[in-house]
Amino acid sequence: MPFTAPAEYFGAVQPPTAPISSALWFVFRESDLLVAAGGAPQLPVILHPEALGFEVAHVQYLGRLGPEHCYACDVGASVPAATGWEWRGLRSLFTRLPDAQFALAGRALQLVDWDRTHGYCGRCGAPTTLRASERARECPACGLVVYPRIAPAIMALVQRAPDQILLARSPRFPPGMHSALAGFVEPGETLEQCLQREVFEEVGLEVENVRYFASQPWPFPHSLMIAFTADWKSGEIRVDPLEIESAQWFNVRSLPPLPQPISISRRLIDAVVGAMIAKLG
Repeated sequence: MPFTAPAEYFGAVQPPTAPISSALWFVFRESDLLVAAGGAPQLPVILHPEALGFEVAHVQYLGRLGPEHCYACDVGASVPAATGWEWRGLRSLFTRLPDAQFALAGRALQLVDWDRTHGYCGRCGAPTTLRASERARECPACGLVVYPRIAPAIMALVQRAPDQILLARSPRFPPGMHSALAGFVEPGETLEQCLQREVFEEVGLEVENVRYFASQPWPFPHSLMIAFTADWKSGEIRVDPLEIESAQWFNVRSLPPLPQPISISRRLIDAVVGAMIAKLG
């Protein structure tokens, strides 16, 4: 699954104490990543981004990817790329960077964004400092400790026997594209309760037989997507225009344009459609 921590990754907070000659750097300009220009994208393997002329902020030691120490940092929003390098949106690098580096880039983006946006205490307004013992920022004035934010969101693919699935589209989607329903978990909800609420709020349907499919870290900006399937129980589609643009039942043999394979939504749809077609024969 894209963005899942690689098997060869060992996360850590404390950088190495012994001198190193180089490291793998994830240098961000807002959400764009620095990669070599021309040919296959490559990340900088250098001692420090100062070697490329950058002044960096929000440096985070990530740990090791195989034998390589890894760091993340960011630069100013208008800083140009160094000669021979370019800024690329992370999504555009899917299948272009090695899988392990792409996955770690998603983690790096979330950590840099968290560090960038939590420089001041949300309770008293004092400047915060990085804790040495764990991935957290602490307020020296009032003691508030803030950890990297993760926002859990469910994804629900509703099935109606024998050959239909419910897909919807957001106004933000490319023309024609449809996907499974999704929404953020609210305080006090289980994942299953969130799914039932979101489906009812967005399309007016009741569901049953909720089944877990898989999960995926999603760094845009800091989500964890938890995907489920569910069976239609009752109701007719009644779209909430504040949430989605349209929704309808689709025959599994005649689907609209779907999300790209970078997201768990496409993998969820492909798995369910494949199983339904196999059952139909």
